[in-house]
Amino acid sequence: MERITTNPKTMHGKPVIKGTRVPVDVILGSLVGGMGYEEIEREYGVKRAGIIAAIEYATL
Repeated sequence: MERITTNPKTMHGKPVIKGTRVPVDVILGSLVGGMGYEEIEREYGVKRAGIIAAIEYATL
């Protein structure tokens, strides 16, 4: 997963979108809550590829 990273010094080691401090669980929760890709991109400053990577990460 080249777009997802974990680091004990960043967000307490939670998996985040690489280059951001946005945790995967926040992206997934936003999707479950009804936000669309475009809205998540605007709200959190992530790219669509990061959103897709978060979904793929959740399937592992």
